[in-house]
Amino acid sequence: MSLYEKIVNGEEKISLVGLGYVGMPIAVAFSKKVRVVGFDLNAAKIALYKNGIDPTNEVGDDAIKNCTVEFTADETKLREAKFHIVAVPTPVNDDHTPDLSPVEGASQIVGRNLTKGSIVIYESTVYPGVTEDVCVPILEKESGLRCGVDFKVGYSPERINPGDKVHRLETITKIVSGMDEETLDTVAKVYELVVEAGVHRAESIKVAEAAKVIENSQRDINIAFMNELSIIFNKMGIDTQSVLQAAGTKWNFLKFYPGLVGGHCIGVDPYYLTYKAEEMGYHSQIILSGRRINDDMGKYVAESTVKNLIKADVSIKNAKVAILGFTFKENCPDTRNTKIIDIYNELKEYGITAVIADPTADADEAKRLYGIEFADMQTISDCDAVILAVAHTQFKDLTQADFDKMFKAGSNQEKVLIDIKGLLDRKAYVSAGYNYWRL
Repeated sequence: MSLYEKIVNGEEKISLVGLGYVGMPIAVAFSKKVRVVGFDLNAAKIALYKNGIDPTNEVGDDAIKNCTVEFTADETKLREAKFHIVAVPTPVNDDHTPDLSPVEGASQIVGRNLTKGSIVIYESTVYPGVTEDVCVPILEKESGLRCGVDFKVGYSPERINPGDKVHRLETITKIVSGMDEETLDTVAKVYELVVEAGVHRAESIKVAEAAKVIENSQRDINIAFMNELSIIFNKMGIDTQSVLQAAGTKWNFLKFYPGLVGGHCIGVDPYYLTYKAEEMGYHSQIILSGRRINDDMGKYVAESTVKNLIKADVSIKNAKVAILGFTFKENCPDTRNTKIIDIYNELKEYGITAVIADPTADADEAKRLYGIEFADMQTISDCDAVILAVAHTQFKDLTQADFDKMFKAGSNQEKVLIDIKGLLDRKAYVSAGYNYWRL
């Protein structure tokens, strides 16, 4: 009987290593079909899952309560599984070089608990070659087993979009790959159990790794182009969004928009590709240019805020600015690699007091990672400027009266309103006399 058949029949288990925004939804999805062990080093997170709490908001508390995943922080439980899926983050260091320590650490854990006949699949975003050249040697060293003889490997890049309730694991075509045809067939069949959209069988592991890393690089470059256009059009006194609406009437115009690029994918993945390219003697021109533009947008927004405060005759030193939103994207509690912190830090350089409110964000995480303590939305008042930074659903419902309460008493001409995401009716606020600015 094949490994796939044993998994379907309940004779073998699947394991998920890393239960964050990517791994946890995968574990829950598979648990509807087969037996699943969900492992994470974070015992506090495991305790939440065991109590039916979803701190990521990806599937919701009810789905966690009703799923059959065996949540554990005990790595030896991985020995009960034969099909291991590694879904840990792959961040970058301060110098923008890949930080492979999470995937290396996960490989050590899996290796220590690897049994003969197993398949290990990596979902973490990496540059081409990491699975076979970095992870396999670790698995072999820790297990004492031989890849290709005692165990097999494959790669299936994650495509989950945190906070997106439409494009989910089940509805996005899944790229799968394996070190040989037999492994590829098993990996494909296993993922087909949960991916309704079907799978695409890549011809090699390196092809699958490369496909993933260019997906977000492409988005990054397109957003960088929009950000550069925004800078140019603002100098011209032209509203960027009005330009994009007009251009968007053409059938083949790509509808991207300016904005801050944070998170663990779009702002990180391009550096994995350019790092490997530089190792091979090629220095990226387009990709790194796009990265520089996007990395500088937080500073640009802060500088634009200062310029608008000056136009409003507001004293910069000791001015008070409220920032609404701190997560890297809307309707998602994740604050890791958020670019809002760049705005906050740049405003502080000008002697400006900035307060941040975000009812969606993970407050404990923000305190731990950035030393930021959020203000209650209801307590925000006496501000000289308000920056609407993240398109959370609750922010979309804010009215002009709601914003009025946040500002100091005085004429609207003194009220600087920075709308990074373009959520508000520009004409309405300009007509009301606000000092309104957006990307």
